[in-house]
Amino acid sequence: MGHQRDYTPLLDALKPGANDTETMQRVVDALWDAFKDKGWSWVGFYLVHPDKPEEMVLGPRRDKPACSPIGLHGCCGRSYLSRRSLVVADVKVMGAGYIACDPRDVSEVVVPCLNPDGTAWGVLDIDSFNRGEFDEQDAMCLARLLRHVGLSAHQTEDRGTIEVL
Repeated sequence: MGHQRDYTPLLDALKPGANDTETMQRVVDALWDAFKDKGWSWVGFYLVHPDKPEEMVLGPRRDKPACSPIGLHGCCGRSYLSRRSLVVADVKVMGAGYIACDPRDVSEVVVPCLNPDGTAWGVLDIDSFNRGEFDEQDAMCLARLLRHVGLSAHQTEDRGTIEVL
């Protein structure tokens, strides 16, 4: 299971930026600063490619390089296509479909960024070197955070909107 993290200070401090890119960077910076020493190895956004809807490209991120573009067969693509958050305790369960930007990453949480019509335009992706780092509570809090700053039109953060592998 994941660790109980307090996202309340981030909700209190984070405000939307002048545009989505600035807002995404604010979210990434705040999450990284709050949790980089608590088991997280990477935080970033992947956005649907404007000309190739079968690919996603890297958006704002911290704190190391990552793969870009990526196909829709990995964790980010799965969350994007299903429009559901994805919690993966051990990325080995993804098999050949897993996209390993850093082979040391073991667990992951991905939360889609939703338009008001329910379609997705990107995802927030967080990785960890620790097995079972994330849980449904993380996914719900991250969805709430994305909605709070205007990056997603999530209507609810209930367990029915989360896939756990």
